[in-house]
Amino acid sequence: MKKKPLLIGIIVVLVLAISGGSYYMAHKNAEQKATQKAKQFIQILTQQQFDQLPSVVSNQSLQKAHYTKQTFIDKYTNIFNGIGAENLKASDLKISKIKNGQFQFSYKLNLATGLGKLPTLSYKGRLIKQGKDYVIDWQPNLIFPHMEATDKISYTEDDAVRGKILDKNGSALATNAEFHQAGIIPKELGKGTERTENINAIAQQFHISVKEIEAKLDQKWVKEDLFVPLMVVEDDQIKKMTAVQYQAVDIRYYPLGKAASAMIGYTGKVTAEDLKKDKTLSADANIGKSGLERAYDKELRGKNGGKISLIDQNGKVKEVLLEAYREDGKDLQLTIDANTQVKAYNALDNATGATVIMQPKTGELSALVSKPSYDPNLMIRGISQKEYDAYLNDERKPFANRFTQRYAPGSTLKTVTASVALDAGTLTTDKTRTISGLKWQKDKSWGNYYITRVSNVPKVNLETAFIYSDNIFFAQTGLEMGEKILRKGFNQFIFGEKLDLPFSMEPAQISNKTSFKSQILLADTAYGQGQVLMSPIQQAITYSAFANNGKIIYGHLLANEKTKAKDAVSSKSAEIVHQAMTQVIQNPNGTAHILNGISSTLAAKTGTAELKQTQGTKGQENSFIVAFDTKKSQEFLVLSVVENHQKIGKTATELAKPLIKELEK
Repeated sequence: MKKKPLLIGIIVVLVLAISGGSYYMAHKNAEQKATQKAKQFIQILTQQQFDQLPSVVSNQSLQKAHYTKQTFIDKYTNIFNGIGAENLKASDLKISKIKNGQFQFSYKLNLATGLGKLPTLSYKGRLIKQGKDYVIDWQPNLIFPHMEATDKISYTEDDAVRGKILDKNGSALATNAEFHQAGIIPKELGKGTERTENINAIAQQFHISVKEIEAKLDQKWVKEDLFVPLMVVEDDQIKKMTAVQYQAVDIRYYPLGKAASAMIGYTGKVTAEDLKKDKTLSADANIGKSGLERAYDKELRGKNGGKISLIDQNGKVKEVLLEAYREDGKDLQLTIDANTQVKAYNALDNATGATVIMQPKTGELSALVSKPSYDPNLMIRGISQKEYDAYLNDERKPFANRFTQRYAPGSTLKTVTASVALDAGTLTTDKTRTISGLKWQKDKSWGNYYITRVSNVPKVNLETAFIYSDNIFFAQTGLEMGEKILRKGFNQFIFGEKLDLPFSMEPAQISNKTSFKSQILLADTAYGQGQVLMSPIQQAITYSAFANNGKIIYGHLLANEKTKAKDAVSSKSAEIVHQAMTQVIQNPNGTAHILNGISSTLAAKTGTAELKQTQGTKGQENSFIVAFDTKKSQEFLVLSVVENHQKIGKTATELAKPLIKELEK
């Protein structure tokens, strides 16, 4: 009988242990569920998958806050997109139990906005049971810690002023100016036939299509009483019309227009692709789209300022979440001379081509011209589809940048061949070649391939070869040097180098492969044909060696940039080539004799590169001129190319003559 109480005691203890274990397991399971839900909420938030938020919050809490699931999603989407939120990262998640089976959670959040990074935000919230699971008992302070149901988020921006692009004298090449923008108030268009007539009149007045107007009116943000911008207009286009209003706007302006567009470029609204590449951009930003505007966009654009504030129901600022001060863009001063740029552009007349002008002693680029070109102001103000299509369908490709485009340099490259051969000792000023006729081949192994020349001069030395631009003389010079010496000498110049200039440009090349594996290709290369490719900028920099005692002066575009140089050939060889180039002008038979009389110290070399499919046929000819005068107070080197010069009936030399006269003044 004495054992029975003991047995009962054991049973009681056992029951208590079992019930305690069950309680512990139930609590542990509840805590795990709550923790998992908190983690899920934070993950949805940091990944900005706001459409999934209703699945983790209490239905009752949404109803209490007067939200449907969709308006709840819209609330988060509008706020976080509106401030440009990105890179959301959560940390320090903590879960603790409170009364009635509820849990409290807390965490910290860091995020970047369109104005910069917000200070670390600290959040607290509750998890309550809904059915068998836990959900977030949502409150407005889970958007921002001190936010209440009646509060709003204000995001204001103070736009940075884009920096100017200036020439060497401080004249604007790209600036900001006030213009008038025409726009439509949709509700004033009327209905039916009246609306149609008004839109047709607007289309006619501003030279845009009805389709373009309708597309602008169909944008998602458009409301009946809002101003819908159409285009920037000239003063003479301003006319009082039904539904049309005008607003003053500051936009980018390019004083030189077409004359500098290939170099300066233009700005435009960011695209979805731009936003992917640069997360710091805001959706309504203007950025550089081409040329120097694009290359130096960050420096020119500066940083917008502004505030992100919590506003109470009375419109008062309750809390400033972030304030950033505006940093205006920096001005960019170039070595370009605006007057020289315009003169160089006009000198090309109706030709297709490019001109580069540099100071051969300093490397300062005075003009970079590509023609034909486009009007950058038209791109800024609002180009119509018809106007844009006209550019795209123009066979002369006005959007192409020809001063960075590579060409076969033709006979201008004979300067390099001569200097390399002189340094190698395979050519001297006394060496004379006997050449018969207008065509030549090394031997019968060349089959039907011949190298041709223009003038039948029987005895040719270096000076004569320059005067008559004798292809056969230089082909023979190249063969005599051999590939190894030619390549080594050419590589002393800038072949294969990527230049430190803010333009997309493939390096100059000697040939497509590292070896010619052909005597014909070696011979053709020596007089500037074959597979040699150089842009006008690369040619100008290369030929600067002959104005600088054998030193190449690298071209640069930014004012106050240091001059960079390197030795290409000996000063003796450079001087010999220099003197031969003066004879190209002074000798009556010289290919640039039309420049005679401009200056007694002017040196030049002309060139023609023929593009054809097979020998014996007539192909397109590109004409070149390089000219420099280093003995003037205003030193200059001009390199100009004219594509298919037969089409306009003038060579690059003929077109450049008035320009060179201007530069000599």
